[in-house]
Amino acid sequence: MKQLSLSAKKREQIGKQVKDLRQQGLIPAVIYGHKVKSQPLVVDYLDFEKIYHQAGESSLVDLSINKEKPVKVLIQDIQIDPVTDRYLHIDFYQIKMGEKIHAKIPFKFVGQSRAVRELGGILETSLKEVEVECLPNDLVHEIKVDLSVLNAFDDVIYIKDLQIPPGIKVLLDKDSAVAVVNQPRTEKEEKPIEGEADKADKEGEKTEKEGEAKAEAGDEGKVRGGEKTKKDADKTKS
Repeated sequence: MKQLSLSAKKREQIGKQVKDLRQQGLIPAVIYGHKVKSQPLVVDYLDFEKIYHQAGESSLVDLSINKEKPVKVLIQDIQIDPVTDRYLHIDFYQIKMGEKIHAKIPFKFVGQSRAVRELGGILETSLKEVEVECLPNDLVHEIKVDLSVLNAFDDVIYIKDLQIPPGIKVLLDKDSAVAVVNQPRTEKEEKPIEGEADKADKEGEKTEKEGEAKAEAGDEGKVRGGEKTKKDADKTKS
């Protein structure tokens, strides 16, 4: 995978002031790491969106702050508006190449299950990603899951069945299920409850406001709460 680069700028706006930045097509962010002083940043919305689609949270990104020498970061956490799906806030974790890191690697499901294709089985994927520990250079963008081994109902793919690249330690029980084929449903689907859509709309509006408030509070806490940031960074290292 080619090297990914992103530009950022330092910012002074925190708390409720970040709403103005979002209206300008920018995303408030913060960078922190082990023995790295946290600082608030801002990145262009469209630039970040393009990079995130390629990197996810499992690829290293060269982050240049105020056009200075780039530093290696992982996109550690993103807060998203639950209604509009727009990015509200980003956490960048600055890594050191010689230190092990924790990251989440997504699964890429490939191949076709005979039980699904010929028997009408229903594929259920229990996990979409897995947390791992490794050196930054050993990090991979995705882990493939071959569904062609699922030939009968109740066949299961476990963590222990996957081809994990060298240098990567999976931080999940090896007997955890990743995918399974269930028998076809024979019961009729239940009809939606009347008024459920209206209820969901109201809950969505409430969640949207809570999401923005959480993003503002989280940003200010990580920049001002140095102790909390250090604990988070140490936990990531361990």
